[in-house]
Amino acid sequence: MSAPFDLPPDLPRLRVLETFLLAILARVRERIRHLEQQAVIHEKIERQRPPPEWTVQVSINGHTPVAVHVGACSMGGSEVRSKAISRQDAIQALHGGVSACSLCRPDTELGILE
Repeated sequence: MSAPFDLPPDLPRLRVLETFLLAILARVRERIRHLEQQAVIHEKIERQRPPPEWTVQVSINGHTPVAVHVGACSMGGSEVRSKAISRQDAIQALHGGVSACSLCRPDTELGILE
């Protein structure tokens, strides 16, 4: 039974194969370094971006609004379950029956009294 990748039996061809594989490995490592640098840059840009003024937290299905938050609220949910909205959209959502976060009180910030 032969191995999935039979190697050449002689030293010269094994050396050629080794050289080729080292060159490929160097290219792979360079690409990894490049992508890691891009990820660091992207993360830095994201950290510097100011939070939105208002967010709406949506249900797990991603469609049903659950609560309105002031943009920097820590209870606003993950980026996947939180969407930036305008001031007007926040007001409409609250008037439409979407709950106001009890921690950040967007209704108070927006001047809406229940």
